[in-house]
Amino acid sequence: MAEPAATLRESPAPTGDAVTARPARPPTPSPATGVRGRQQSALGRLRGDIDPKLRTGLSVLGLVLLIGGWQLLAGRSSSTLLPTPLETWNGGVDLYRGGELVGDITASSQRVAIGYGLSLVIGIVLGVLIGSFRSVEALTTSPIGFLRYIPASALGSLFLLWLGIDEAPKIALIVVGTVFYNILMIADVAAGVPRQLVNAAYTLGAGRWRVLRQVVLPHSVPGIIDVARINLAAAWLMLVVSELLAAESGLALRIFSLYRARNVEGMFALLIIFGIIGAVSDIALRALRRRTSSWADA
Repeated sequence: MAEPAATLRESPAPTGDAVTARPARPPTPSPATGVRGRQQSALGRLRGDIDPKLRTGLSVLGLVLLIGGWQLLAGRSSSTLLPTPLETWNGGVDLYRGGELVGDITASSQRVAIGYGLSLVIGIVLGVLIGSFRSVEALTTSPIGFLRYIPASALGSLFLLWLGIDEAPKIALIVVGTVFYNILMIADVAAGVPRQLVNAAYTLGAGRWRVLRQVVLPHSVPGIIDVARINLAAAWLMLVVSELLAAESGLALRIFSLYRARNVEGMFALLIIFGIIGAVSDIALRALRRRTSSWADA
């Protein structure tokens, strides 16, 4: 019994081709850069976070470049149809002193708030149902696919005949012009809820409506807010169409009156006000998303 052990101890180690080299283990990519052996700057990193101060600085730089490019084009142009930023500011001051600007902003904002609010409520209810139930999706796909290709702006005259000349046709036009996009996009958000979460809730004994309320809806909140941000621009677009139908006040109506007076500086000032309102709304919705769905960015 001792000889085999001795033989094993004295057996020579294999040499030459008998030795198989162990493959070298590839270096693990750095989680901070995502690229092996190469550091990336914060500015050029794909899908990487940047410092909040740097983000703010880049945002300010973007505005400076925009205003600077505008000033450069206006300064080089010999036409009076492109005012400089200073001339636009003076035109806005004149509108404010006229006493009607605040009323126009209030009237337009109320129409968008009511019309787009109704559109979002309808979009959330139908969108979540369509994204969650195949039966509802099959029932509504054809009608929505047909109706959403009818230009909402072409319905303005009909709304005037049906609803009169008060606020109702203007609000209805904003609803119809945005609701189908909200429905379809929110349906995609609801359909994207991980199936594992739904199955886990069923395993724990939850019914389908409880799963809808406590799983599908909470998980869809960040996507719904993103949809609201994207389609809000369409609501302001429909506002312009609606106020040209039969309105006594509003930003779009004021732009048209300034056009007839050839007040280009005032028209540009109102366009800037549109942009400011949109930017403030976008910032508010982004803040709401971070506050209610911080887990979505983790």
